[in-house]
Amino acid sequence: IEAFTAMREREGGRIEADLRSRIEYMRSLATDIDTRAPQIVSEYRDRLYAKINELLEGREIDDSRVLTEVALFADKVATNEEIVRLASHYDEFDAIMDSGEPAGRRLDFLIQEINREVNTIGSKSSDLETAKIVVTLKGEIEKLREQIQNIE
Repeated sequence: IEAFTAMREREGGRIEADLRSRIEYMRSLATDIDTRAPQIVSEYRDRLYAKINELLEGREIDDSRVLTEVALFADKVATNEEIVRLASHYDEFDAIMDSGEPAGRRLDFLIQEINREVNTIGSKSSDLETAKIVVTLKGEIEKLREQIQNIE
């Protein structure tokens, strides 16, 4: 029984290390999305100006109208709320892991919440790089889910 208990403790330690490293990786991916957000809007503005210049063939552009369109786009693709909630969920994940109490069900619920935020970011994304990060995050979520099924 002692050997079995020791084996379970070792396995639990390895699972904990894996979960924590995945959450840290996911934090870095969320930071990448947040860092990229202003660049997405800037790139959209540049593409919009280029397209308008092409269509108007040198005629004057109404900057206020273009800036209004860019502002509407920026609001539509803004993910800062989701990034803040993800950070909160990651912190809660750490708190649950540090609590020393059975955590399986609580972590499973938290993973669902993380998945919702990532899905929202994905649905707002019109950027290829952000979409790639979302796909990576979803893969990590599935790996977390599988590992969480192995804990109490």
